[in-house]
Amino acid sequence: MPSTGSKGQFSPRIDVNIAGIHFENPVLTASGTFGYGQEFAHLIDLNQLGGICVKGISADPMEGNPSPRIYETEAGMLNAIGLQNVGAERFLKEKLPFLRTLRTRCIVNVFGYSTEDYVRAIEILNEGEGIHGYELNISCPNTRCGGMVYGNDPRLTAEVVAASKKASRYPLIVKLSPNVTDITELACASEAAGADALSLVNTFVGMAIDVETCTPRISNVTGGLSGPAIKPLAVRMVYQTYRAVKIPIIGIGGIATAEDALEFIIAGARAVQIGTANFYAPETALRVADGIRDYCRRKRTHLTDLVGTLKVPHAGAGVLAAPHAG
Repeated sequence: MPSTGSKGQFSPRIDVNIAGIHFENPVLTASGTFGYGQEFAHLIDLNQLGGICVKGISADPMEGNPSPRIYETEAGMLNAIGLQNVGAERFLKEKLPFLRTLRTRCIVNVFGYSTEDYVRAIEILNEGEGIHGYELNISCPNTRCGGMVYGNDPRLTAEVVAASKKASRYPLIVKLSPNVTDITELACASEAAGADALSLVNTFVGMAIDVETCTPRISNVTGGLSGPAIKPLAVRMVYQTYRAVKIPIIGIGGIATAEDALEFIIAGARAVQIGTANFYAPETALRVADGIRDYCRRKRTHLTDLVGTLKVPHAGAGVLAAPHAG
């Protein structure tokens, strides 16, 4: 039965549960775009966020790539930061105490260059109180398999997800790379290996060149493309994945407005992450959450009732029209 306020106005619920984690609203900040959270405390009320995905944490500290590491494109941003971070032990001592003071949920993004790296980082982080879940970044090259990226190979994906899940004290969200032929293969491999939820998509590999100097715009030559340019691709991948797996999905890719976020939700995402928009409008996540609430009030529906409600007009649309596995 629809809930109403004291004056009879419809009061939508926009809270959501993902893998046993309760989020007050479905809008999180994406890893790598929001630091460790405290950097934005003077700009917005962090307690109004659904969750904070902190920047990628490895077992040992990492310096990252040399400058230049970021380049603005016509419809987004290229970056090759190199996963610079303080390491798991310093994160627990220096960053987690602040995050523990917040009501918002703390999701720690974890990465490594071997399965053992992932497991070691998780085992260190397990000692911390105030973490609500891990987000596994599998867009890293496996240095023990000739540099093949974990998230590009179903077998490697299953290996690292299974090992990380076994080691993990907290729910495990696997962040999928879009730089694959069929993202549903990796989604299904992650689910079968024990992932509690999926987040997608990570950045697309891109490149920009200074034609005057004939040199790359960023020192790493290639970088990850994010922002509005990737949104239609990301929505499509969420839609396909929703119909291939039963576990919850968090949508990522070029979200800057409530309408953007609602596209992902209608396509099958239960929550969303704000990334590139944090760099130029730190209040975006709060604005998007308010917009989702207003939409649900206008439509007289709760958030969870919107998930995966896309109406496909032509049943002969092949894989895109396949029914949801759940």
